[in-house]
Amino acid sequence: MKRCIATLTLLLAALSASGRTVYPLNEGWRFFFRHENSSDNARIVSLPHTWDTDITGSGVFLRTTGTYLNEIFIPAEWKGKRLFLKFYGAQSVADLFVNGRHAGEHRGGATAFVFEITDKVRCGAANDLRVDVSNTWQNDVLPTSSDHNLYGGLYREAELILTDRTAVTPDYYGADGLVIRPKSVTDDRVEAEAEIRLLAAPGAGSCNLSLEITAPDGYRALLRSQKAKLDGKPVTIPFALDDPVLWEPESPALYTLTVRVEEGDARDSVSIRTGFRDIRVTADGGLRINGRRFAVKGVSLYHDNLVSGGAPTRADYDADLAFVRELGANAVRSAGMPHGQYFYDRCDSEGLLAWIELPFLRAPFLGDVDYYATPRFEQNGRRQLCELIAQHINHPSVAMWGIFSCLWTRGDDPDAYVRSLDGEARRMDPSRPTVACSNRNGEINFITDLIVWQQNVGWDKGSPEDVKVWSALMRKNWSRLRSGVAYGNEGMTGHRSTEAHPAPDINWLPESRQTRFHESYAKHLDGDSLFWGVWINNLFDFGSARRPYGINASGLVTLDRRERKDAFYLYKALWNRREPTLRIADRRRRMQAGEPQQFRIYAQQMPVLTVAGDTVRVREWAPCQYLSDTVTISGPCTVVATAGGLADSAEIRAGSVLRVRPQQVPLRRGGPQQTN
Repeated sequence: MKRCIATLTLLLAALSASGRTVYPLNEGWRFFFRHENSSDNARIVSLPHTWDTDITGSGVFLRTTGTYLNEIFIPAEWKGKRLFLKFYGAQSVADLFVNGRHAGEHRGGATAFVFEITDKVRCGAANDLRVDVSNTWQNDVLPTSSDHNLYGGLYREAELILTDRTAVTPDYYGADGLVIRPKSVTDDRVEAEAEIRLLAAPGAGSCNLSLEITAPDGYRALLRSQKAKLDGKPVTIPFALDDPVLWEPESPALYTLTVRVEEGDARDSVSIRTGFRDIRVTADGGLRINGRRFAVKGVSLYHDNLVSGGAPTRADYDADLAFVRELGANAVRSAGMPHGQYFYDRCDSEGLLAWIELPFLRAPFLGDVDYYATPRFEQNGRRQLCELIAQHINHPSVAMWGIFSCLWTRGDDPDAYVRSLDGEARRMDPSRPTVACSNRNGEINFITDLIVWQQNVGWDKGSPEDVKVWSALMRKNWSRLRSGVAYGNEGMTGHRSTEAHPAPDINWLPESRQTRFHESYAKHLDGDSLFWGVWINNLFDFGSARRPYGINASGLVTLDRRERKDAFYLYKALWNRREPTLRIADRRRRMQAGEPQQFRIYAQQMPVLTVAGDTVRVREWAPCQYLSDTVTISGPCTVVATAGGLADSAEIRAGSVLRVRPQQVPLRRGGPQQTN
């Protein structure tokens, strides 16, 4: 530990302290649990860090309080500067102490936060940092209902920010005080303004501001300077760009905007990368980007994996986005809360649309309460929404602000509160639509610009083919709503049955049942012009300590990212036209009962199928879905499909076998699961 402090001391002392400097603060932390009563046995950890890493259900999921300790040396020459600590995420409530003095509290695990520590540090000396973090349930911190795990800890990076007395604030709701607000975006011209929030040295009356814009090709597109009063009000610099290169999913052009501040000897500069595009919703329900209708094919992403738990790294984000590209999806939903900033930087550069939602949601468990009609709860929700928008508003990939997800009224009606949140989002950012995910009827569905129906008809009862009836009723009665649809249910690759269509129960979640569900929904909903977007829940399984196996297995890919489920290949065949797909479904169900068999194949062109060496006719049942004639087989055999130069095979055994399936138990009920 002393070696780490000494290295940091030499580094800080050697670097110049003029203008803004940002120092990573991820190493050398000591961690212990509050219930250990002492820091004597504290572990050395690096950020990101979480204390819950066993997410398979075999261990104990901890909702507790942990403490992080560190020590930083502040050089004497920094006297007269301003110092800030920024944490990019702490799950869920964090208190910072500097040299034993309380520097601030942040309530909410989804967003970054900043505390100024200028008046609490000792220059020319070592300074003690302490951060207490709690992930226990609290009735006034969103979310109060959650299916996904809230892992705890300083699960994102931290940094120390040094500025002069006059500077662009590093704490506009946890973000730098530079916001780009587009006013008009067309193919010919962009009109916008840079909104800048400034810190002022005592007695300073004005400063010089300059705005430089660098085009995607690296050439300077604009340089503008002006005097600005230091009166605590935001300063705006209007600008226009002729013949702009617009950001589009097919060509995600990014500009660099740099604001420089000069006041006496004080200097500061802040740079961001952003893009200019017009996103709006038309009367026919379509989502349009730069005037052209854009059919959203999206996937929901949660915030964990088997290795990193709830503290994903940049490498984790890169790997997950590779799955998104392979699938052919063009949009991602940050389910339940935002991802890290790096994730949206990648979405910006790759042309992926993003839906970021406030953690105002309800999990499908009967005992949960998602809305507490108390001033502290409502204030926390508004604060988290403001932080969410301020921290992501400059990302062109972010297409919509999510206000709520699957609320269920039991007592106090949240509609008025939802309206206030929606109004706050429109006030902070009128350039983007608001959106919500809903699985109930009522006025709540008419508040946001866009509504996404969480639809599971045919899962608990009936047939997945019933979704055709639901969509027909939607078209007849509610076509005026700007509707999208989200769906998905659980299927575990290790749960296999000799039966083709096993009945549901609480703990028996065979992949084949999930596959049949997605086949029917994709057949009837994918490409339906009634919906501006289709969202699959989810791309990956995610940790859920409240479920029997410690995970929610509704993903198209397993939690460890090792196995793509059959449904993954279905959507890859439908959505990814850059590379061919060929997949024989149900390949993991190697033991099959002796009744006549039918084989399902996903491909972008008609496949050729052989079973035990004999050619079997196939027909197209739905786009990219092929179904074979009925075949009676006995014993082991090889099934081979070929199409477009690809080949896929599966080994199965059929005949008189013991039917493999656990005893059926009553289906779990967890609140409203489908929309009428």
